Order: sequence, then structure tokens, then C-alpha cells
Amino acid sequence: MNTLTSVHVETSGDVFKRLNALYRYRELMWMLAWRDIRVRYKHSALGAAWAVMPPLMMMLVFTFVFGTVIGIPSGRLTGDTALPYSLFAFSGLVPWMFFANGMSGAIGSLVSNRALVTKIYFPREVFPLAAIGSAVVDFLIALTVLGGLTLYMHVADNGWSYQLHWTVAYLPLVIVVQLAFMAGLGLALSMANLYYRDVGFLFRSVIQLWMFVTCVVYQLQATAGWKAALIQLNPMTPIIQAYRDCLILGRSPLGLSFFGAAAVSVVLLLVSWWWFRRKEFDFAENI
Repeated sequence: MNTLTSVHVETSGDVFKRLNALYRYRELMWMLAWRDIRVRYKHSALGAAWAVMPPLMMMLVFTFVFGTVIGIPSGRLTGDTALPYSLFAFSGLVPWMFFANGMSGAIGSLVSNRALVTKIYFPREVFPLAAIGSAVVDFLIALTVLGGLTLYMHVADNGWSYQLHWTVAYLPLVIVVQLAFMAGLGLALSMANLYYRDVGFLFRSVIQLWMFVTCVVYQLQATAGWKAALIQLNPMTPIIQAYRDCLILGRSPLGLSFFGAAAVSVVLLLVSWWWFRRKEFDFAENI
């Protein structure tokens, strides 16, 4: 009877009880996240350096293509003729790679842990959230490198200097908004991938295009007309811009577009979580 009561509490529609259940399983969530980190870097000579290599290599590629091959003026891409394009691109690629890696892991998390899903009861949200949590480690490492690159560009004689601004204090808020968006999308897509494996394959294709309709490697003002309108509807655009504003440009990220992205993230998280909890008892039959 005690076991049945415990299960009822953990699967209740009450949000606070569900959050309490997730809190009780926080150690399991951490263990799953740590397992993903160890597997990712096992037998790797560079180890955690791979957290920085993808955005760094992409920064070099875009700097070469836009600056040398196409010859687009740096000021048109960054909005500031003094701001080095490499720093501008890297500051967008770091949170974008966090988003891409976290989502890729979250989408396949239920399928890759089918043995646990079908045999043991605990809140199934643990799997996509742990996948996103493992991506946080890489993100923090890359964020540290971004700070080092900013310092290097500051001391280099290139006509640009960095001034530490109080807007850096907004960084935790920007991270929370991105995490909310990732958690909501991760819950929805991980569940959809459980029923239709095409979701994972489709996401790997869409994520490449998604980056180019987000202001990752160029400023929003570099586009116009319907293209700019489409980019502004993308919730990741104000989130990426917010990182640049508070870390590099010394501007407050708080604006209508950022608040809109925050609202979309919260609504998406709540709706996805509600849907996820309603369907979780069907997971074992479809896995």
C-alpha cells in the first residue's frame, strides 16, 4: 500500500509534487549526466578540449569564408567596425553549440535508455534533462574560453578594447531562459522521437538550417524585409543576441524581443511538461 501511495504522489498532476519527485531523483539525473560526459570523452586524447573545438573551428571557417572568400566587410556582419568578427562569431557559436548538443542528446535520451524506461519507475523527465545537463559542462568550458578570447582581443592592437560592464550580471538570466527553452523543446521532441524515429533524423538536418535563420554569425540588421521578420520570430535569435549584449557589447539584453523569447520558453516548457506527464505511462509500449 505504501508503494502505491508513493507512485501516486510522484505521478500526481500537482506541479509541486512532481517537482519534489524530480528533486528526490536529482542524484540519478546527475549520474546519467556524468555518464554521458565520461562516454563522450572516453579514449579521447584531447578530452574536454572537444568542448571548445567545434565552435572554434566553425569560427575559423566563417571568418575565412565571410572575410576572405566572399569579402563581406566585418562591420556589416557585426554592426561595429572595431569589433573583431572572430570574437563576434564565437560569442554566438558557444551558446548555439550548447543548444545543438543539448537538444541532440535530449531527443534520443528515452530511446537510448529503453532498459531503464521499461523496468524501473521514476520521473521520465530525468532522461532529457540529464542530457541537457551534460551539455552544460561543455558550455561552461567554452564560455571560459570565450572570456579568454575576449581578453586576448582586448590586449591585441586591433582598435577594439573591452570594458567590463555591469550587464554581465544578466548572464544567469539569459542562461535560465535558454535552459527553459531547451527543456521544453527537449521534452516534446524526446517523446515524439519515441513514437516516430524520424524526429531524430529530421532534427539533425533542421539544426543545420536553423543556425542560419538565427543571428549566430551575423547581426540582425544585416538582413531586411521578410527575412528579418522570419529571423525575429525565432526564439533563439533574441537569446543569442542577449549573450552578446551582456558579455561583449555591454548592453542590457532586456527588451521586447528577449521578454518574448522568455515567454515562449516558459509556455513551451509548461505545455511540453504537461504533455510528457500525460503520456509517460505509454512509453514502455512504444519504445
